[in-house]
Amino acid sequence: MAGLMHLTPQRNAARVLRSGVAARSRGRGVYCMAVLPSFTLTHQWVRELRRWHPGVLAAVHIRIPDNEMVLVGRYNAEPQRVTAAQAVAIIRDLADPRGYEIFVPRAIKAGEVRHVRQVPQGLGWRYQPNAHGTRPCSCCIQRGTPAAGRDRRRYPYDSPRPTKPQLMAKLQVAETAEEIIDVLWDLGARSRGDAEELAYLVDHPDEEVREVLYEVLSSYRGQLARDLRVKLSESIPTHQ
Repeated sequence: MAGLMHLTPQRNAARVLRSGVAARSRGRGVYCMAVLPSFTLTHQWVRELRRWHPGVLAAVHIRIPDNEMVLVGRYNAEPQRVTAAQAVAIIRDLADPRGYEIFVPRAIKAGEVRHVRQVPQGLGWRYQPNAHGTRPCSCCIQRGTPAAGRDRRRYPYDSPRPTKPQLMAKLQVAETAEEIIDVLWDLGARSRGDAEELAYLVDHPDEEVREVLYEVLSSYRGQLARDLRVKLSESIPTHQ
């Protein structure tokens, strides 16, 4: 059995143990990393993923059959299709495995989850491996991360960020839960506006959409945003 590790917000821990991990990572399935002898390299993606997922991340350790086909590669290159055992071996044999990832092209069953553990939140790299000392990519500087305001002033955007109306237009035509979630994170990173525009999503049938909405509404002002969060907390098991 191949040992893999998936990172998820800590609030999802109970749901993952109960029902597994949904296959949603960039349309490729479930994002994972090989469990390596190095604790730091195994959890190298923590700092980078925290730029996009507010709150504390937890590590989900899973095991899948060695002969199951997965995708493996560096984040900025086309992945190759190999067995799970081969994917783990490829990463273990690299002199520098930073930036590598594995995608399991299906949901992870609850029985394949071995345990969920807390991990230090400062592990790994941000923006890209070896980014320290180089000019950060301006489009990747996420609000709320350390020194984000300073870096935005030093490195203005190379291209304009989507405007609020553009994001709302994109949300209106979003068809899948994944598309809705992507827009919600963008709205949460820039908006302090009226929560009424998101109220229709409170009763969305997808639990993860409701969970992300709960987090994003914390960046909205006003009593309505607080009331919507209370209502959402009643329909999300991990917030009850």
